[in-house]
Amino acid sequence: MQKVKVNGTINASADEVWKLVADFGGLDQFVEAITNCSIEGNGIGAIRTLTLQDGGKVKEKLESLDGENRVLTYSIVESPMPIENYTGAMEVKPIDDGQSEFTWSSTFEAAEGTEDDMKEALEGLYSLGFEGLKSTL
Repeated sequence: MQKVKVNGTINASADEVWKLVADFGGLDQFVEAITNCSIEGNGIGAIRTLTLQDGGKVKEKLESLDGENRVLTYSIVESPMPIENYTGAMEVKPIDDGQSEFTWSSTFEAAEGTEDDMKEALEGLYSLGFEGLKSTL
């Protein structure tokens, strides 16, 4: 099982950051590599389809949305990437009134020989999301 994690401080309140992160259909608002995000269904079990800059499509399922602890978890249902059993999490923790910590992490199994490439690709995506949140807020 592979693990990837990107985290850091954002100069915005946890509530402001969570408002963007909790919008399961709004990932394209702050992740530059995603050109479109459409959603089918509502709440837990909803499916979002992400269209990537290269035209690839990834389908993800909302597994949990914990507003009290500000944690969203999701899984990949369909992807052009050679990965399986992917579970991702986005978490927002307050530092003080004007700062919060954002963490985007995942565990997954990659096809043999692609582990390093998949870790690098996902770290890059998560970093884009972190930078996008910082610049949006």
